[in-house]
Amino acid sequence: MNARQLVSLALRSTAIGYVLVLILLPLLVIGQQSLVGGLGRFSEDIVQPQAAAALVLTLEAALAATAINAVFGTLSAVVLVRYEFPGRWFLNALVDLPFAIPTLVAGLMIAALYGATSPLGAWLQRGGIEVLYNVPGIVLAMVFVTMPFMIRSLQPVLMELERDQEEAAFTLGAGRWVTFWKVTIPSVLPGLLTGLFLTFVRALGEFGAIVIVAGNIPMKTQVAPVYVYGEIESYNPRGATSVSVLILLISFAALVLLERLTRPPGERLPAVISRWRRSRPEPVAVPPVLPALRG
Repeated sequence: MNARQLVSLALRSTAIGYVLVLILLPLLVIGQQSLVGGLGRFSEDIVQPQAAAALVLTLEAALAATAINAVFGTLSAVVLVRYEFPGRWFLNALVDLPFAIPTLVAGLMIAALYGATSPLGAWLQRGGIEVLYNVPGIVLAMVFVTMPFMIRSLQPVLMELERDQEEAAFTLGAGRWVTFWKVTIPSVLPGLLTGLFLTFVRALGEFGAIVIVAGNIPMKTQVAPVYVYGEIESYNPRGATSVSVLILLISFAALVLLERLTRPPGERLPAVISRWRRSRPEPVAVPPVLPALRG
């Protein structure tokens, strides 16, 4: 084995070991802890009313935040890439702010803006809209912390997108919205899917901002990460790990689906199935039975 092969082996071993130690090993440990009492106890921990309500609320709020960011994040990415206007650089820098600040600070900002003592919060409450310590506050916190994923996933794809097809659609008489939905969106679909799935997965695990704005009311505003934290404080590690493992499984399934959907069309199936499909013989066309042979 020459020096180049040794360096290649060392680099691959380092990369694999890094992933195994930081990701796979903790996943195996928490999975083992959740199954200490068997699958029956695991199921009981998940379907327990407070845990089930927290899981359902988390999934619903994450889907709502993903839908909101899908619309406004896509429009924001298009504006930042396609249009020139004063302050564009400043707006582009603000997009990364949720990455830079602690999520607890994000929760404090939302509480200060929509609290009962703020002008906006008081005005909304007079209209019957309660943001803080309610589901809208949870969704708003998720939208805030996940906003950069959609924009940053779409920006590079939009920058590299050729305008020829869009100009051809305009030439053929298509309007702006028709061109956007039928030409631009299909062209940037990998980036769009990446932003959608990353937004959803990140929203599932949000804790810092939500613990400030949700109020942690069981069966009403308690999300799964806050429920897990409460179970740990209540000395119920098995219940906490069971809910954590379910959230991990949902996130992992979403990321695997994303990896498959963003592959080229010929590689979206697993390698074994793809090889099997390629190895199948082509069907032989059977000529129609001659009229003379019928009957």
